[in-house]
Amino acid sequence: MRVGSFVLAAQFPGQGQGEALHRAVRSAEVAEEAGLDTAWLAEHHFVPYGTCPSAVTLAALLLGRTSRLRVGTAVSVLPTVHPVALGEQAALLHVTSGGRFSLGVGRGGPWVDLEVFGAGLPAYEQGFPESLDLLLRWLREPSVSAAGDRFRFREVPVVPRPAQALTDAPGPEVVVACTSPAGVRLAAGRGLPMLLGMHVGDEEKAEMVALWRRSARDAGRSAQEIQDAAHVSAGVCQIADRRTDAVETLLKAMPGWLRQGLEAHVTVDGRTRRMRDPLAYTELLCGLHPVGTPRLCADRLAATSERTGISRFALLVEGSGDLAATEDNVRRLGAEVLPHLG
Repeated sequence: MRVGSFVLAAQFPGQGQGEALHRAVRSAEVAEEAGLDTAWLAEHHFVPYGTCPSAVTLAALLLGRTSRLRVGTAVSVLPTVHPVALGEQAALLHVTSGGRFSLGVGRGGPWVDLEVFGAGLPAYEQGFPESLDLLLRWLREPSVSAAGDRFRFREVPVVPRPAQALTDAPGPEVVVACTSPAGVRLAAGRGLPMLLGMHVGDEEKAEMVALWRRSARDAGRSAQEIQDAAHVSAGVCQIADRRTDAVETLLKAMPGWLRQGLEAHVTVDGRTRRMRDPLAYTELLCGLHPVGTPRLCADRLAATSERTGISRFALLVEGSGDLAATEDNVRRLGAEVLPHLG
């Protein structure tokens, strides 16, 4: 089992954007000190829900500030970028970090981002498979051309070529955020592990893993490849000496952040998007994830792994909104929870 942090760079009410980004950077630095496996970085545009607009850029900074920690994007929003540009960045980070970079990608949402970056709604609704396949070819082949609906260009060489640069690492790991059966089948057909959201409970995650395995078999993926797939479960972690204290910390801080952050999302086509009730959502997350004493947190992570077959976790540790409390939370996760997991 590998446990990492999930870094949103969340801007809580009354905070500045620089404060949110500083807390994000510090939480990742402390994650390495505490012995965590990975720092997974979220990406958002134009909203205080998350103030990092380029997960791959922040990943570059953190890879330079750490020596052991794996750093991944969770996720880079593929419809708003050119797959070759993202592939070049991923290859560069893979090579220069000695193979410590993981590239998580996803569809994002039908947000105004699509208008600002010129991608348009079709890139979100129909274009993800084409973008993903072009990205994968760039990370695996010596030269690439394209003749698809969205991308068309003559053959060009891949520089730097990640599959040749490190003999023990064929290229950066690619993980796909999955929120629907269609997304699960898409990832499975390409043999790519999934990133599953923090709003999803163990039963649903187990069903998605089972669907992934069936779909991967149907697509002709090998038994070894299916067995070795290391899916990632996103969640929330808050540690305290009493569970009631951990829950209270999140209930005081997270609803205000969620309300301000989620309300700021603007759809590209004016469609109505129903927002979750921030308090009810926080209570749901406290019930699903490791929130409580160190022993409870360890038991909950172990139970989720046993029920779902998921071996990696990306845990939101900044739910208090406070820098010192976030650093303490990460240190306790490393010192008091990880030893129970073996």
